[in-house]
Amino acid sequence: MEAALGPVTPVGTLGDGIWRLSARSGDVVVKVGPGVSDEADGLGWLAGRGGGPPVPEVLVARADLLVLRWVEQGPRTTAHEEALGRMLAALHSAPWPEWGGGSSWIGDCRVDASAYPDGASFYLARLRQLADRCHLAEPVDRLTERIGPLLPGDGPALLHGDLWWGNVLWGSDGRPWLIDPSAHGGYPEEDLAMLALFGPVPETTRRAYDEIRPLAEGWEDRVELFQLIPLLVHTILFGGGYRRQAEGVIHRLS
Repeated sequence: MEAALGPVTPVGTLGDGIWRLSARSGDVVVKVGPGVSDEADGLGWLAGRGGGPPVPEVLVARADLLVLRWVEQGPRTTAHEEALGRMLAALHSAPWPEWGGGSSWIGDCRVDASAYPDGASFYLARLRQLADRCHLAEPVDRLTERIGPLLPGDGPALLHGDLWWGNVLWGSDGRPWLIDPSAHGGYPEEDLAMLALFGPVPETTRRAYDEIRPLAEGWEDRVELFQLIPLLVHTILFGGGYRRQAEGVIHRLS
């Protein structure tokens, strides 16, 4: 790593297997672990979408090592929130060639990264895989019989795939930056629903998104449906209240 960055000095620990280091060309984030190669691919795909949210520059990408340029942050502003809506709409407006595919990880949860011929096949397969691992296969199987007609007709689009507020940085340059993607092809509403699961989406963000890419009719009725996958992921990782939330969503949709 020092061959690429020069001498490095530790600045601090950001999480399990994540450090901030000071390098010759500025501060960097160093990550190790089994999912960093997928993360590097996802950052590259997101960076290539014109008008989408910026992502950290990948400096070093190996099978078990990822080095990213540090993003300077500032206070969250209304301008940040509006820009997030516009940029997510731009990201979701460009077509993507496949359903699924992409990352094999959502956070620390392993997922099947197979590609599927249509959106319903992809979404139902991912629901069933996750539900089976947290012993909710039977109620989810009953639910999946009803899901097809509920799904919107758009997509596939390139998604961030793990879009909660902790993965949005309010850059000192006035732009919202995205980190830690689980990039794949899917329904744009997946990103927005997950964002809403972990805190309200500001009206400024939703309006700015809708001005560029209006949400399909009935999107409000699909929010919980698209929150079910992250709830199942969090049930696998943490259990507890996430399982109760997932069971509640399954009950209301069944």
